[in-house]
Amino acid sequence: MWVFGYGSLLWNPGFEYEEKSIATLPGWHRSFCMRSIHHRGTVDSPGLVLALDELAGATCQGLALSVTPERREATLDYLRERELISSAYLEKKLPVTLADGREVVAVTYVIDPHHVQYCHLDVEEQAQIIAEAVGGRGPNTEYLHNTASHLGELGITDPELDWLSQRVRELTTV
Repeated sequence: MWVFGYGSLLWNPGFEYEEKSIATLPGWHRSFCMRSIHHRGTVDSPGLVLALDELAGATCQGLALSVTPERREATLDYLRERELISSAYLEKKLPVTLADGREVVAVTYVIDPHHVQYCHLDVEEQAQIIAEAVGGRGPNTEYLHNTASHLGELGITDPELDWLSQRVRELTTV
């Protein structure tokens, strides 16, 4: 079993894996399009977390992590508890291409575009929210900066995330 990570799974997978590879997922893009009411915000003051938003012609680079057959059920249980906490994500099995050219199907969590937590905000509004929000797993800023830095360490460029990270640093050091 393969799992595709594009946000916090890059730096905090929370499960054992036997192989990891940079991978590309076609037809989706990484976006702060999900209001976070548990992990990085609250119901009264939602934060924002990344989700995969479907978009024709888009691609998203992230990490594919392989899980041994004996760890499959425990990993799925863990991921479902973590990712499906509010039902804003949908669990899908999607084709990804690994850096070495192999094509595999990966468990992937994507946004439900009909869910109340789905949103489209301009990047400045995203920065303002992320700079202030705090949830059960900590500050929204930590989530953003960890994701942006780990993408950079992997050699994955995401100009929008880099801009957001810089802008949020400006907002939080004033």
